[in-house]
This record gives sequence, structure tokens and C-alpha cells, in this order.
Amino acid sequence: MRYFLVGSNHAETKYRVLKIDRTEPKDLVIIDDRHVYTQQEVRELLGRLDLGNRTKMGQKGSSGLFRAVSAFGVVGFVRFLEGYYIVLITKRRKMADIGGHAVYKIEDTNMIYIPNDSVRISHPDEARYLRIFQNVDLSSNFYFSYSYDLSHSLQYNLTVLRMPLEMLKSETTQTRQESFDIFEDEGLITQGGNGVFGISSEPYMKYVWNGELLDIIKNTVHRDWLLYIIHGFCGQSKLLIYGRPVYVTLIARRSSKFAGTRFLKRGANCEGDVANEVETEQMLCDASVMSFTAGSYSSYVQVRGSVPLYWSQDISTMMPKPPITLDQADPFAHVAALHFDQMLQRFGSPIIVLNLVKEREKRKHERILSEELVAAVTYLNQFLPPEHTIIYIPWDMAKYTKSKLCNVLDRLNVIAESVVKKTGFFVNRPDSYCSILRPDEKWNELGGCVIPTGRLQTGVLRTNCVDCLDRTNTAQFMVGKCALAYQLYSLGLIDKPNLQFDTDAVRLFEELYEDHGDTLSLQYGGSQLVHRVKTYRKIAPWTQHSKDIMQTLSRYYSNAFSDADRQDSINLFLGVFHPTEGKPHLWELPTDFYLHHKNTMRLLPTRRSYTYWWTPEVIKHLPLPYDEVICAANLKKLVVKKFHKYEEEIDIHNEFFRPYELSSFDDTFCLAMTSSARDFMPKTVGIDPSPFTVRKPDETGKSVLGNKSNREEAVLQRKTAASAPPPPSEEAVSSSSEDDSGTDREEEGSVSQRSTPVKMTDLGDSAKVTENVVQPMKEVYGINLSDGLSEEDLSIYLRFVQLGQSQHKQDKSSQQFCSRCPDGVIKLTPISAFSQDNIYEVQPPKVDRKSTEIFHAHIQASQGIMQPLGKEDTSMYREYIRNRYL
Repeated sequence: MRYFLVGSNHAETKYRVLKIDRTEPKDLVIIDDRHVYTQQEVRELLGRLDLGNRTKMGQKGSSGLFRAVSAFGVVGFVRFLEGYYIVLITKRRKMADIGGHAVYKIEDTNMIYIPNDSVRISHPDEARYLRIFQNVDLSSNFYFSYSYDLSHSLQYNLTVLRMPLEMLKSETTQTRQESFDIFEDEGLITQGGNGVFGISSEPYMKYVWNGELLDIIKNTVHRDWLLYIIHGFCGQSKLLIYGRPVYVTLIARRSSKFAGTRFLKRGANCEGDVANEVETEQMLCDASVMSFTAGSYSSYVQVRGSVPLYWSQDISTMMPKPPITLDQADPFAHVAALHFDQMLQRFGSPIIVLNLVKEREKRKHERILSEELVAAVTYLNQFLPPEHTIIYIPWDMAKYTKSKLCNVLDRLNVIAESVVKKTGFFVNRPDSYCSILRPDEKWNELGGCVIPTGRLQTGVLRTNCVDCLDRTNTAQFMVGKCALAYQLYSLGLIDKPNLQFDTDAVRLFEELYEDHGDTLSLQYGGSQLVHRVKTYRKIAPWTQHSKDIMQTLSRYYSNAFSDADRQDSINLFLGVFHPTEGKPHLWELPTDFYLHHKNTMRLLPTRRSYTYWWTPEVIKHLPLPYDEVICAANLKKLVVKKFHKYEEEIDIHNEFFRPYELSSFDDTFCLAMTSSARDFMPKTVGIDPSPFTVRKPDETGKSVLGNKSNREEAVLQRKTAASAPPPPSEEAVSSSSEDDSGTDREEEGSVSQRSTPVKMTDLGDSAKVTENVVQPMKEVYGINLSDGLSEEDLSIYLRFVQLGQSQHKQDKSSQQFCSRCPDGVIKLTPISAFSQDNIYEVQPPKVDRKSTEIFHAHIQASQGIMQPLGKEDTSMYREYIRNRYL
């Protein structure tokens, strides 16, 4: 009795097989045969298994193999008091695209009990543990990617993982265990040595949420089976700048250390991990060239987290604001030292602390935290080198909000400018030539680290209030808005590193940050944001006040009645609590304090110095983050793998466009995502379609559909009015026990329903209908393109073309070099005379005669002209039907 788990790549050309034994009642026995199968080989293997396990004729049931479930990946394995369960991803939805690498959100999962019923040893409390474990809703904001490491920042992935291979040869050795398949290297040698090397790294386990679930199989199966998931937020929108697509991506990674709910997890644990710690990264990429090698990418990272002290709030009093209590005296700031040491190691220096808690109160409440935090930072800074000290910025945001004379966002903008100038940001290309010709004075003051290939962010902003929800999200938005301006300027998309409110670009970015804040607030506090950016701008509509009251009541109810159950579920899911026979159950524990504070159960082996509180190796490499420094300890985390040059796994064109799949433009993710031109730009823009133009609130694209609820209602009505059948739900492939395999069909859900802008009109009894918005060409472009050009315009255009031809001349040697490239490969040829500018022309691969004939036949078929089928076509079709259905 076994389960066979068959996994494949996207193109379904390579397969691996796992054998899971079902005869062990409490142990997990998994066998990886370490061989890569072709599609024909895996069909033959499963066919032999099916034939060999068939029962004798005449007995009940004649099939020896049947499909149990289809899935997109393995979340992990878990055991409570009986046997093991396997957790599988059965539905997914694409949420973002980063350099051709897809990022998916888990939509649905399935838990399968592994041991057979004949060997199952029942336990009365098993079902209760199963319910508690399933209270962690994996379909709620859990994300994964097959080919991109979501646990690391873009800066790490584009610097450490792209270092020259010669630097690794002295430190890493390619062993059989790392290669894992004895046939992989031999196959590359027989193919003429057309191998390329790729570098992969271990994930940053602090932001991985299924690390405990995969731990039992990590050393026994091939690394391709290990699919690490993160929890938090992922959103992506398209900013169209005169037709040039720029993707703005926001990814939030929630820490799995000391994780929990609002009032039950406050402060820090004994290892320096703080509650509600979230790393937010905003990425910007020029989508006209999507590869990491030739494209332009930029990112900026900031962090939120609870105040790193031993403190808590007693919720047994049922007060809206329970009193804040300092649980332990920490005169030497031991826990804060551990926390800031972690940050120096991951982000480098300077670490900037923006503290938004209240400083003046009639009754001492939040000020307790402020006083303790400033004392801890002051103590720790005594021993750091002056150039790497922690920068502490206290600012009572609530006090400024109540004042009618002060503008909160103006003050935050000043803080944001100073922060971004100190930390800098990451960009993977040198300064553009236009920035060198016309440098901005603010650009020259920018911090960070300048390298030949671009810039690195060194240091990070750490923002906190009491809950790290409403005030923190607004402050992070203002810092992100300032960083976005610098990112756009570095890519040569704007002439000054400044962005104004009420522009399409900022509105798009603000909506991303509001969705980001709502999602994180629901995860930690139980409700959406109470105070938003519009609240602090004092332009929120009057209906927003009633919504704020409802969100406050929702947050209070969640904290009072449901947070304890959610905390138990998180503790069980993350492996903080392991059910054990003969010991108290999870629901019998009076508190989980000792589970998260390991020093309460045993003495820690070493104790940090009170003065030299940092890790020695970290301080040597500042301001660079130690995790990104090339040293022996970091090189051990890297694995070098050899691929064939034309393998599907490293072919970004096949990975992104999937030419082997039948796809529809309506379901294409890049068309379905939020777009500045469709969702924010006014439908009548005259001659100024720029997303950086300040517009009145009533002339934005949002006014066509109103607020979010109206847009959703419009989408719902358009969906019900459509005569076409709904798209099929996404079905999984190749993780099954059957030999047939299909192509995955993406269910884009509600995202794909926003592909057409609509306008709402009232008819009669408030009945609403939708209609396509079609504007005259004159209103959209400012000119009528069908009219002929004037002589003056034509002469200007000719001069522009001549200038471009003279600037974009290429050397004959480079053209000869490009001509030697093999056919079938798309070539990107630099056409700019300026080496710093990243401008390319594309030479498409040559198409042979047979492919041309097939394409012409396809075009004729769409016109009703069908080609006669030959014997080879008929036999191929019969073979397909026989293998697929018979």
C-alpha cells in the first residue's frame, strides 16, 4: 500500500516520483528514486504499477492504481497523535510576475491522511487537533513561487545569486548529494558540454511558514520537492508611462518567529524576535524587458515590528485599551541588543528607528514604551562605532494629527526624505546618462553603496507604534512614496525625484499600500485599517467615520473572543507546540509564554556581552549587510547546479509565455492586473496622459466606477450579464497516482474580470447597466491620427529620426558577434551609444519553412479553410486519444 507522488515541470517534459509507504501507523517513510523521467518513461512506470497491482479477475475492484488528488505543490507533512498527514496545494492564483518568475497565492489546500485504515491507531483527541491546525486558513494570504526566492529581497537575489562562478569554486564542491541525480551531469557531457551553472541559496527561514512541515523530508528528497511559502501580502500594478509598462510590486513577508495575534503577542521574546514583524519590499521594473540580465530593476525595503522590549497587555479586564506592563527589567537592553543585531546582519547600517507612539499623555500609557525604548537605544549606541550607531527618531503622530496647524503628511515627507537619503535603495543598473548630464542636487546626497553595476541599499527604516497597524502603515506609505520617486528617477522615467499627491502614479501606489495595510491588519488585529492615508490628509468622506467605528468594534470583538483560538492554531501550525502522548494538550495550557521563551525551560548555553553586544563578523563588514557579504559562512549556504543551455527550467521565454499551452488574452495576467491607464487615468485626458500630472479628484478614472464596493458591484453585474460560460477552475497536474497528465488552466478569479473599463449609469428604477467606454481619438491623444501631418511637424519628426540614427550606430564587430549567435535564440542587441543606458532592440529567432507552413495553415483554419489530414496526423490523433482516455 503506497502513495506515488508524481511531480513535473511546467512543460511536462521532466518528472520525478516519490513513494510514500502507508503501512507505518506513526512513522513517515518516503523514498525518492532520484531519477528524472521523461513523459513516456513515467507513463510506462505507472502502467507497470497499475498492471502489477491489479486484483485477480472476479474479485471486487480490478484497478491497481487510481488518482487520489491533483496538486500544485507540497506544503509539508504534519503529525499530531496518530499518523502523518500530507498537505497539498490544490488551487492557486497568479498574483505577480518578477522578472518572468510567477508568484502564486494559495487558493485551496487538501490534507490527506497517509496510513491505511487497516493500520490506523485511533486517538480521541486527533480530530480536535486537526480542526485547530486547519484554523490556519492557507487560502488567506499565503504565497509561493517555483523559481523565485520570496524569503529574500530582490537585492539579495540579484547580487549574491549572480556572483561570478569563479568566486565559488574555492569554497563549494559539487558532490553527488548536492547534484542528487547521478544522470544529470552525465547527460550534459554527452550533449557536447553546453552547460550553464546556476546558484541557489537556502531560504531565509525567519519568513518561511512551512519550514517545520518540510523539516522531516528536507534531507531525504530532492530540493525540487521543497516548496517554501511566505505569509503576508503580495500585490502588483502596472504603471503606463506613455505606453511604456512599469510594474510596481509590493511584497510583505510576515515573520514566523514569535508570531501571533494582537494582544497575545507583544514586545519581544528572549531571542530578539518581535511580534508583528513584517518586512515590506517595493519593487519597480521596466516591463518592456523582463529578464533579470537585461532588464532594469529597483527595490526598497522597510520593516515594521513591535517595540523590542519585554512588555504585554492584560486583556482579562475587557478594556478597549488594556494597561501596558513591563514584564521584566532589562537594564542592559539584552533583548533589544539581540533584535538590532539581527537587523544589522540582514540589512547593514544605519538602522533607523521611527517611533510613533505618544509622548505626552495625561495618564501614562504609551509613553512607558517610548521612555524604555529611548533608554535602550541610548545604552546600545555607547558601544557602537559612531558611523554605525542606531538613529532614533521619536515623533508623536497622534498629537500632530489632532493639531489644526500641523500637516501630518508634510512632516512625514521631511522624515522620509532624510531616511531614504541615509539608506539609499537598490537598482541593478548604473546611473543613466541623462542623470549625469542633468544631475539633481538631491541625487548627489543619496546614501547607500554605489557599485559598478548600480546601487545597494544599506540599512533600513524600522517603524513602530503600539500596534504597528494604522499609524505605521501611513508612515511606511510616505517613505515608500519618497523612495518610489527616486526609483523612477534612477530608471530615467522622470526628470526630478519628486512625486505629487493626486497623480495617477501616487493613487495607484496608495491603493497598493491600503490593500497591504488592510491585509496585515486583518492578520494581526482582526480588522481592516481604522485610519488611512486619506484620514491623515483630512480628505476622507464623511461616511468613512462610520466605517472606522465599525472596524474598531470588529477589532475589539476579534481580540476579545477569537484571538485565543487563532493563537493556538498558529502555535500548532508553526511547530511551536508538538502534541505528545502523556503531556498536557494545547487547549489545557494556561499560557503559551514558555513555548515562545526558551530560556524559561532551560538555561541558554552562552550569554552575550553587555558591551560588545553584536556579532563580531557583522560589525566588520558594515555598512554592508553581513548576509550579502561573500565569506566562507555565506558560501556554505549556496548550491551550484549545472543545467543544459536550452533547458526549460532556465528558459525565461518558455516559463513566462508558455508556448506549449493554449492561452487566451482575456486570461493573461499582465492584461488583467490593475493599470494606471485603465483604472486611474481620466477617460478624457486631452493632450496630457502622463501618470505624473496632478488631477482633480473628480476627474480620475476612479470616479467612473466610484469606490471599491461600486467597482465590485459593477464587476458582479457584468459577470452575471455575460452570456459566455464562466472560466474553468484551475486544476492541478502531475502530483498524482495516475499516469495521465494535463496542462494547468489558470483561474484568474476576480482579477481577470477587470480587463475592460466600464461606466455605470442609472436607468429608471436604479437599474444599472454597463457599457464600454469608447472615447474619440481627438480627446484621447489630442490629435486625430487619421489627418495628415503638417510640414512643420513632419520636419521635426525627420530631424528626430536622423538624430536617433546617428546616436544608435553599432560597430561592425559587435554586429558580426551577434550574427554568430545560434538560431532559435532571441537576441537582445544594445543600440545605444551610451554604455550606461539600457536600450535594446530585439532580433527575433529565424523560423524554418515547416513552421511557416504550419502558421499559414493555422491562419487559414481560422478563416474556415481546413487542410486535409494526412496519415501521420490521423495516427498521431488516435495515439493521443488512446493514451489520454483509453
